[in-house]
Amino acid sequence: MLESDPRQPEEVFPAYAVDVGSEVLERPARNSIGGWPFLDEGQEWPECFCGERLVLFFQLDLPLDLGPFGGDHLLLFHCRTHEEAAIPDTSEDGRIVPEYWDAPYAGEDRPFWRVLLQSRAAKPWADPEPFLRALPLTLRAFTETLSERGKGAQIFKVGGTPSWAQDPERHRCACGAELVYVCQVPESMEFAVAPGQPEQPDGGGHGHYGLFLGNEVYLMACPEHCDPAATWPVNQN
Repeated sequence: MLESDPRQPEEVFPAYAVDVGSEVLERPARNSIGGWPFLDEGQEWPECFCGERLVLFFQLDLPLDLGPFGGDHLLLFHCRTHEEAAIPDTSEDGRIVPEYWDAPYAGEDRPFWRVLLQSRAAKPWADPEPFLRALPLTLRAFTETLSERGKGAQIFKVGGTPSWAQDPERHRCACGAELVYVCQVPESMEFAVAPGQPEQPDGGGHGHYGLFLGNEVYLMACPEHCDPAATWPVNQN
């Protein structure tokens, strides 16, 4: 963990709240919980180490004013069965280990999640995410008021300032670039289960799935785009 680093100031992008709609989607939408993932040409739906296809929790087109990520398509996948807090494994020079998006994690051969940031996601997958209700997402620009400790709003949002439940974290990508905060998922956010689908084992409650044991999630991405999956999900509570 790199809690302070005088070499580069932290970049703050304009803030956008992410509002969740209530009407179930009947066709692909680029901003959605669940639904039809928009993936790059030839890209496969990611799988967990257990062999089960990861659940698409949400996807978003990022606003053009989000610096190096402007116009990218963000997708967060997470295993329905396996979940725990994500803690980065760093090398001696402070970088997260090479190819951390596919590197062995917690005794398994790869992680139980996948976050993608890509610019060529033009076509939706043929079939929708089966486990979650497909709901529309809307990005709404807002002026963020920071707390006395300099923390941002504790909501589902892209850009702005993280609300940091604990001390601020800074991490360095395996390529050497300083990871940049892009998106925040609030603590214990609920994602509604589709009718007839099973409950999440060891999940947070009836009728919904959760991410990373319900921790607050701060997505920190590589500004160099060294890989579409070069994003680390910082967890705090």
